[in-house]
Amino acid sequence: MLRKAAVLVGMSVSVVHAQDRSQSRSMVASQAGIVASESVLASQVGARILEHGGNAIDAAVATNAMMGLIAPMNDGVGGDLFAIVYEAKTGRLYGLNASGWAPAKLTPEYLAGKGITAMPQKGIHSVTVPGAVDGWDKLLRKFGRKSMADVLAPAIDYAEKGFPVGEVVSVFWKDSEKTLKEDAATTKTYLPNGRAPASGEVFRNPELAWTYRQLAKSGRDAFYKGEIAQKILASSRSHDGTMAAADLADFQGEWVVPISTSYRGWMVHELPPNGQGIAALEMLNIMETFPLGAAGQNSVQALHLMIEAKKLAYADMQRYDADPRFTKIPTAGLKSKEFARDRARLIDAAHANCSVPAGTPMGTDNGTTYLSVVDKDGNMVSLIQSNYASVGFGSGLAVGGAGFAFQNRGGGFTLNGASPNILAGRKRPFHTIIPAFMEKGDVRIAFGIMGGFNQAQAHAQFVSNVVDFGMNIQGALDSPRFSKETFEGCDVNFESRIPEAVRQPLTSMGHKLVMRGDFSATRMGAGQAVMRDFSTKVNFGASDPRKDGAAVSELRIR
Repeated sequence: MLRKAAVLVGMSVSVVHAQDRSQSRSMVASQAGIVASESVLASQVGARILEHGGNAIDAAVATNAMMGLIAPMNDGVGGDLFAIVYEAKTGRLYGLNASGWAPAKLTPEYLAGKGITAMPQKGIHSVTVPGAVDGWDKLLRKFGRKSMADVLAPAIDYAEKGFPVGEVVSVFWKDSEKTLKEDAATTKTYLPNGRAPASGEVFRNPELAWTYRQLAKSGRDAFYKGEIAQKILASSRSHDGTMAAADLADFQGEWVVPISTSYRGWMVHELPPNGQGIAALEMLNIMETFPLGAAGQNSVQALHLMIEAKKLAYADMQRYDADPRFTKIPTAGLKSKEFARDRARLIDAAHANCSVPAGTPMGTDNGTTYLSVVDKDGNMVSLIQSNYASVGFGSGLAVGGAGFAFQNRGGGFTLNGASPNILAGRKRPFHTIIPAFMEKGDVRIAFGIMGGFNQAQAHAQFVSNVVDFGMNIQGALDSPRFSKETFEGCDVNFESRIPEAVRQPLTSMGHKLVMRGDFSATRMGAGQAVMRDFSTKVNFGASDPRKDGAAVSELRIR
């Protein structure tokens, strides 16, 4: 039965219907490695690393470095990173949390002294220590075959010689112009002609090439203790920031154990808090109490139940999620089947709930890039990396002379003293970015979908598309999505491909639909996925049409 399930996942679009399907493109299938990212150039770079003897981890870091150049509003070395690694030789999963902490002096009291009463979402006080470079270092040291210099070489070359800006990226760049013009160093880096580069226009970033060269020569220490650190600290001081040398030098990411739940025979894995992966698992557990497959994909009943499950899971996430080093989080209770059954009983099958309180589990304790890689040996990486706000390039501030923007992940904190997520020095904020992984029998899938608070609910929809509705990974990414950005109320974003015949009954049930485009990257995020069938040793890749990307196979089997 497991082997049959694996075949169905890989081949769910039959030959009979090959000319009459709703899927945007076919999966990439290869016996060699595959890289799926939101840039064709970045995926090609990762594939070349595989061709030259690198493994999935080497390719993931090389691809991520390219994305920091190609989509600088979304990610880069000024941001944070999370990853799940599947090691084929041991069959083990490893989790990496490379999210940075707040500067020691950035406290609620400090902000209050400046008259700031709400957590800043832009500017220097929204900046925490960037964790991405430490994440690259930990990934390469533990699993890689290549050096930091090897994997950064392609991005250095593109940064110096330039690349044509992509269609989707150019829109985010244009939308950020006003913010980028407010700071001289940021303008110099990202508006070289006094404006955002247009789609197809060649952009160069020699300052980022310099930064990557320092990393290639001296590794992570260049960023946290060396010449790059000096530029970071100088930029912070110029904006009256609190970042100190020790905040950078003392920082270390950490290896963590992924958290998991079963969903109709599949195991789904996320990372533990301070990210929102726990909400994806709770949402799936609630969904599992209902026969969604019988209801039909994107049917009135299925969508209503999934939207209501989202509200319940997110209410609990908002109440409990934070840095586990500072507060006891009831992770086991939140992902338990018993708690999900209790929460599911609150769903009214005929009416939308516009005010959902958090539950009490046992043991009560948008600017992003996602990529996934599988190599010929079956090693897999699910990696997500982010500046947080895409419009405005994270904090809106570039590091002078270094070619990258500071993230604004500190905006994930609150100044509400009753919240476990209240700002504190050396504390990590709540994070929206989450990588994911799922498995059954001989099949492994590394996947993720970007987009702020969209992510956990989009993960649950992807899993449901594969498990409940028999879609392959490309179809599961393509499928129309909903996304409820808010915690309160009955508003919910719908892609316009969901038909009126479904939308009208949902409106009658109390859902307040906000219609978006056919493929809404801004509201629904965009994802990537790779899959391996270990019984046949065949790999598959998929890339979301909501972005500029592609899944690319290496050209030969080594």
